Amino acid sequence: MRITFFGTGTSFGVPVIGCHCAVCKSTDPRDRRLRTSALIEAEGQNILIDAGPDFRSQMLRSGTEHLDAILLTHHHKDHTGGLDDVRALNFLERCSLPIYCEEYVQKSLKMEYSYAFDAAKIYPGSPRFQLETVCPDKPFEVNGVEVVPVRAYHGRLPILGFRIGSIGYITDANRIPDEEFEKLHGVEVFVVNCVSHRPHPSHFGLNQALEVIDRVGAKQSFITHISHALPGYEEFAAVLPEGVYPAYDMLSVEI
Repeated sequence: MRITFFGTGTSFGVPVIGCHCAVCKSTDPRDRRLRTSALIEAEGQNILIDAGPDFRSQMLRSGTEHLDAILLTHHHKDHTGGLDDVRALNFLERCSLPIYCEEYVQKSLKMEYSYAFDAAKIYPGSPRFQLETVCPDKPFEVNGVEVVPVRAYHGRLPILGFRIGSIGYITDANRIPDEEFEKLHGVEVFVVNCVSHRPHPSHFGLNQALEVIDRVGAKQSFITHISHALPGYEEFAAVLPEGVYPAYDMLSVEI
């Protein structure tokens, strides 16, 4: 199994337009962060978690030319805004791409990408999605690979994290219900979001993220969805506990 971080930044990305802070002006390539997304390779399947506005750039940068499925954590634009570019994959493979998400996310997609669901295909170049409904309490399979949904909350918004094999992935959360932690028991690699030192109305602050990491107890844990409010990579990495690391774009971790 392998996880590759396609993007590790917040909805603004890093650098932020118009910002001149030390992190945004950093010359360390690990401080340049596209919107959060990750590719998990398991049992010959390429499974992407989220496809934000940087989806096209991330696919090209990584050399990825095939996806078996996209899993969506929720409907916000920094996680769904690149789905129009699925049409390149539709053209290559001459089929719709399976997209797994909750019903409320599907409703959002049908509004935002109404032309992709036009049965008459008035616009033949539109992307084609095969929507698959995810129930938060029921595991599902992507071509034989089990995916376990993990309920979390982004402020008041219910969202999904996922466990695939030994990898657990949560982003854009500020709360995980107690009963959901059992689904993450025994993961070897755990990924969780953190946007700042202080708690945020819809994201974990650093202390909260570290509490979640400690509770999950993975051998390696990575922080993603990092904003310019946190230190640059080297400074941030130096203050984290053993076994906890800031993720960065195109970091690849193999199990």
